[in-house]
Amino acid sequence: MQAFTRIKLNFRTQVYLVMFSLLLLLGLVTFFIVSRIMHDAMIEENKNRAVSIGVNLSARLVEPVLTMDYFAMKKLVDETVRLSDDIYYTFVLNADQTPVAHSFQNGFPVQLITVNPVDRNLTFQQQYLDTGQHLVYDYALPIVVDSTRIGTLRLGLLKTKVDKTVNRIMVTALSLTLFSIMVAAVAGFFLFRPMTRDINQLHQAAEQVMRGNLNVRSAPLLRKNCWDIMKCNQTDCPAYHNPSQRCWYLAGTLCKTCAAGDYAKKIDSCRHCRVYRACAGNEIQSLAESFDYMILSLKDRLEELKQAQKEISNQKNLLQTILDGVPDIVSFKNRKGAYISVNQAFCTTIDKTRDHIIGKNVKDLFPDPLGRTCFEEDLNVLKTGRSLVSERPRMDGGTEKWLHIVKSPVFREDGQIRGIVTSCRDISEYKTIQEQLFHAQKMESVGELAAGVAHEINTPLGIILGYSQILQQEAEPDTQMLEDLKLIEKHTKICSRIVSDLLRFSRRVQGNITEFDIHAAIDDVLQMTAHTFGLEHVTIQKAYDGHMPALKGDKEKIKQVFINLLNNAFDAIGQNGDIGIKTCFDRKNRSCVITVSDTGSGIPQENLKKLFDPFFTTKGVGKGTGLGLAVTFGIIKEHNGTIKVKSKTDTNEKTWPYGEYNTVFIVSLPVPKDNETA
Repeated sequence: MQAFTRIKLNFRTQVYLVMFSLLLLLGLVTFFIVSRIMHDAMIEENKNRAVSIGVNLSARLVEPVLTMDYFAMKKLVDETVRLSDDIYYTFVLNADQTPVAHSFQNGFPVQLITVNPVDRNLTFQQQYLDTGQHLVYDYALPIVVDSTRIGTLRLGLLKTKVDKTVNRIMVTALSLTLFSIMVAAVAGFFLFRPMTRDINQLHQAAEQVMRGNLNVRSAPLLRKNCWDIMKCNQTDCPAYHNPSQRCWYLAGTLCKTCAAGDYAKKIDSCRHCRVYRACAGNEIQSLAESFDYMILSLKDRLEELKQAQKEISNQKNLLQTILDGVPDIVSFKNRKGAYISVNQAFCTTIDKTRDHIIGKNVKDLFPDPLGRTCFEEDLNVLKTGRSLVSERPRMDGGTEKWLHIVKSPVFREDGQIRGIVTSCRDISEYKTIQEQLFHAQKMESVGELAAGVAHEINTPLGIILGYSQILQQEAEPDTQMLEDLKLIEKHTKICSRIVSDLLRFSRRVQGNITEFDIHAAIDDVLQMTAHTFGLEHVTIQKAYDGHMPALKGDKEKIKQVFINLLNNAFDAIGQNGDIGIKTCFDRKNRSCVITVSDTGSGIPQENLKKLFDPFFTTKGVGKGTGLGLAVTFGIIKEHNGTIKVKSKTDTNEKTWPYGEYNTVFIVSLPVPKDNETA
């Protein structure tokens, strides 16, 4: 039973079953009602027949009963039984209820005398009897003469005969009913078949649509199309020669009776059009036509969506290309902190692919405390709805870099925050330039002060030096006065040298600008220092670029730069070491790059930023004024160049590119444009 209930019947079978069931139910109800009516009619007819026979017989029995003519009575009784095979018995009772004639062959059953008494005032009395052998309708009729009852006639009709007749009639009626049901079922089959065929076609079209086929049509083709009915030649009309679509569904039709607009705006006017009246079908056809229009509209919408999706994809790719081309680190996070979009600079910075970043949050990608700090900043932006700007240092391969970070909320149309866009820019070079500018401004101020001091004390020093030399000529030899005067001369010259350094530092001394060979200038310096360096076993290693163009500037000042750098390198080594000098022509930046390296002990990290400050020195008292590198910085700046220093003590040894050298000064001097190809 359960297996049967799980069987799914199609619509056509269901329609046929419902139709057949209704016909069968109607036929059976009709059959039972008609059968009952016919049965009752047959019983009534049988009763009337029995009464008619009894009345006729009782009238004929009056004379024999009065004359007690038993032979006549017997004859009449037997003749009555022979009238029909359904008359089971007939007998006559006199006024004393004594049988005087009967039709029984095997003796009279006395039990019948009293079972169906009849009053003289009644025409007849009917009683249903079971004789043990047969079922009988017993009829009792009084025999009356002038209102005097002289006897009783009893007539028995077999119920079997009546039932056979009734059953025969019922079988005939049932056969006719079943035949009518079958005829109606066959007629219904042919009537419902077109409807179920159309519904099945609509169902198959719906399945094709679900499979992605939007070119399917379910409505039947019309026998006559709108251009045939209207006899028009509007070839540019969307309905012209388009038999799969109904003109009342299409927008932009050119018929004069059509209203402008789509289906909702024109259908009211189309219902009065003769094309609509001629082509419109039943509800199923209208459903199929509406389905076709829906599929057509869906197809158009899908085409629009595909085009929009393609445009969005192109815009997205264009935006991603632009973002990837931006050197800044750009990302977008949703309200939950998950990354939605990042550019290539972001991926390169954290060394992960875009697929490994999208969907993650800052805590997944960055370790604490950086991840926690970024998370708290994002929460602050989401809470306040205001942008956040900050600068943050970070280490990159052992080198400190500075990032300028801007976090801005992105709002939806309803004013709610959709997410956060973050932009990070490397401002390390800007920080370096800022520090150099600050240092240059400081040097400018100190230089102005030094120039003023040098100008004020230079004349007194000259007078002191001159008088001390004159007094030495007048003093006696080998006297204390002569020694004191020599000491005055010595320290006056020291002060004069300091004044000269101050003047050079302040850049107030006029220079001689010429073209010169940087290699020749360096060789002049090395020639002056070779003897001194050789005494302490300090070796000079040279590596010159053979394509170096001529430079333009004050050669003597440039030589002073390398004298200071070489002397500092020599002081850092002390004994037994190497000094490297390397030149390189940087064509991209149009500059001459000179590196001076030494194998000394290096420069402590805390001294690197103060190295070019005036009067800063790590040498002992009397061994340095602290103006050498400050003067060097000023000369390089005067020539529009740069000078940098690197020390192995400030760098991870694995990334140190200068081999055995521990300190490197890098000087960059601009090359005149007309000398670039020299």
